Amino acid sequence: MPGSIQSIERAAAVLRLLGSSGRPLGLAELAAALGLPRPTAHGILRTLRELGFVEQDAETARYRLGSGLTELGRAWDEHDLRGRAMNWADSLAGSTGLAVLIGVAAGRAVRLVHHVFRPDGTVQRIRTGEQQPLHATALGKCLLAFAPVATPPARDLDLSRWTGRTCVTVAALEAQLALARRRGWASETGEYEAGTGAAAAPLRASGGIVVGALGVVGPIEELYGIGAVLRPHLAEHLVAAAREISADLVVTP
Repeated sequence: MPGSIQSIERAAAVLRLLGSSGRPLGLAELAAALGLPRPTAHGILRTLRELGFVEQDAETARYRLGSGLTELGRAWDEHDLRGRAMNWADSLAGSTGLAVLIGVAAGRAVRLVHHVFRPDGTVQRIRTGEQQPLHATALGKCLLAFAPVATPPARDLDLSRWTGRTCVTVAALEAQLALARRRGWASETGEYEAGTGAAAAPLRASGGIVVGALGVVGPIEELYGIGAVLRPHLAEHLVAAAREISADLVVTP
């Protein structure tokens, strides 16, 4: 059997030492206490600091446990997610001319936490707070594909039919999820609301954990061309916006 991973053992030892010391510790103290070369100890501390698990005092340069450790048992705060994503969501609506939604996993559904109206002045209703099916929406399929720990497996979902296009078999849904993972975003062409299409990309926090999904929504013909292929400029704008939001979600010291 393979042995333990030394770098993880060392990082855990650093955290235990900081947690038990009762006071902030300097690099030299930590390295000496753990029998590590100073460059090795410094590399571990730098990584833990970037993840928010360790904090460094600006004046003394000593280290202590970081606030990121207290977040390990909690889901990402929806209000914080919405606040960090709003500007990019607004920009995405402007660049695509489509409505923009942000959703998070909520049991067997996706809950909408932010909605930007399409900027063409058409009559629209606010959808923030709605819960939508995972299997029939681009946001939901994005979460199923990229956040499998936060969502049920396809075989445990109620694959209800919403329109004539809704995917209602486990095999077909799993094929769609596999395709989403290969290309980096999920699609939907009239499966939840007839005539309405969508595409969604994952939002990732520290370590690559998916905490939500960003989607564009509008008439199918505006999103998809021949062969139900998402128009390239929309895929480009969507993925770029998701990437920028994800960069802001990464925990920083």
